[in-house]
Amino acid sequence: MKHREVGYALLSGSGFEIGALHEPATLPSQCNVSYFDALSREEAEERFPELDKERLVRVDRVGDIDKRELRSLGEAAQDFLVANHVIEHVACPIAMIEDLFFILRPGGRLAISAPDKRFTFDKERAITSFEHLQNEYREGVDTVDDSHYLDFLKHVGKHVFNDPGRDIEADIAFVRSRREHAHVWDSAAFENFLTRCQDELGIRFEIEYHSAGDENSIEYFCILKKQGSP
Repeated sequence: MKHREVGYALLSGSGFEIGALHEPATLPSQCNVSYFDALSREEAEERFPELDKERLVRVDRVGDIDKRELRSLGEAAQDFLVANHVIEHVACPIAMIEDLFFILRPGGRLAISAPDKRFTFDKERAITSFEHLQNEYREGVDTVDDSHYLDFLKHVGKHVFNDPGRDIEADIAFVRSRREHAHVWDSAAFENFLTRCQDELGIRFEIEYHSAGDENSIEYFCILKKQGSP
């Protein structure tokens, strides 16, 4: 993840990392970071026993992105935000972008990344279209429906369909409990998603830095600087 360091060097002031879990960003000394997540550290230990509990961050604010609780961090209150490999898990990615820009001050920076499906277990899945996400945003969707998780199982957990008498509903519930990937992009599609969010939401940003999967073999990562009067 060396490519992220170039982007993180642009961050400063006080802000939040969202969904750090056990892999918090290594931020420069000029950053004062707090942590926001759907689970407390103790809840994460129970939900994800395979993770090294010593590496789990101490969560400062627990909240549900799908219920628009990012907004509790305050309007235009944060100098920077970090959200690595979070947006693919949420019910409504456009709403998440709207809320991130709500809490980011003008001139503040968002470090955001999403897995590039070409380099992950999602490689056989179809890219989530902007139109699909746009429809869900306009409909006020705040829960990932079963069809997203069924698609995950069909392409990532194919073995579950080979067991006679398998309880697929239980498998979907398990995938939901772990908030597996609901949405899928490659690098070009994710950059296009971010760009099109500007017109959908009436926000403006500058892409100050980006690194795509063709370069780093894992993700699309970028730094977005919010435009507007300080």
